[in-house]
Amino acid sequence: MHRVARIPPKFYPHRRWRRQKSWLLENIWTPWATHHFQKTLGILKPEVVWVIPHGWSIPPVAAALPQSGIGFHVSIHDYPDVRGHVMRFGADRSYRLGTMVDQLYSSAATRDAISQPMADDLRARTGRDGTITRAGLEEEDFHYLSGKTDSHADSIRIAYAGTILAEKEFAIFAQVLARIRQQLPAPLWLDFFGDHSYRSGDWFDPAWMRECGHLPAPQLSEALKKCTWGFSPMELTDENPRYNRFSFPTKFISYLAAGLPVIALGHPECSVVKMAQTYRVGPCIASSDPECLGQVLLKALSEPNLWSKYGQEILRCSQTEFDASRMRRVLYGCFGQCAGQSRRGADSP
Repeated sequence: MHRVARIPPKFYPHRRWRRQKSWLLENIWTPWATHHFQKTLGILKPEVVWVIPHGWSIPPVAAALPQSGIGFHVSIHDYPDVRGHVMRFGADRSYRLGTMVDQLYSSAATRDAISQPMADDLRARTGRDGTITRAGLEEEDFHYLSGKTDSHADSIRIAYAGTILAEKEFAIFAQVLARIRQQLPAPLWLDFFGDHSYRSGDWFDPAWMRECGHLPAPQLSEALKKCTWGFSPMELTDENPRYNRFSFPTKFISYLAAGLPVIALGHPECSVVKMAQTYRVGPCIASSDPECLGQVLLKALSEPNLWSKYGQEILRCSQTEFDASRMRRVLYGCFGQCAGQSRRGADSP
């Protein structure tokens, strides 16, 4: 059954009247959505509720769930006070949403986070431990990686999957590639996979950049396997630490599953750079200097045998950090604990 407490699109605070729309959502929509959620729980009578707090789902869930007597599991993927949310909802309101997430995390029967730095940060604030759950590689992905060998393509294809969030960093990367691409041993292509179009960007050059559109997961996996590299940028400054340090982009995992070495770009404390420093799955760059970036990229993109160089670390990183089967077992174990809490609550006088 699919039940949604919808927000009318015109009321969502995207660009115009953000403060006023946020006030309406907080003071008028939230009480109605809380009642809607309580009613839904009463109809469905779940043994377990799995919560992924995000945006305006947070207030009604935080108001209703801890008092429901139902065991629940919380998964934190992004903090609600990242810079984009602060710009849309306001600093004070984003802080309140963050406090609600901490309270949900504390009162949950079981919990997880998307990265180890996030789990450590949540433990420091709430005193509660959590596991790590995120996208992962399935058995067929590991089988593919185990049989992969070096191949000699007639072009160098860099994949970018998803929405560009680190816009300034991406523009620098594209400009540096434009400068060095004639020095590379094969033609260079930068392939975009996702819903958004970037043709209007002043750095976009259709002569060597291609928009491949949004693909379902199986087709995306096959398309990535035909590429040479994956690119995973985050911000080079620490101005947005709540995203940069703690969130973890799924594109990084998709690249590993396709057997692609990853070009990681970002601030030294960001989650992607720390992962890339722990496992040498590709060049790891923490500098915005175009000269330095150009030298690193020219050397890396000229490498002839990428799997021989990076394959063992790609496999080690995937098995250690992103084993989907192992994470699923842990998650299902958490659900079992939540169900046990619900049953104990139902038996209480």
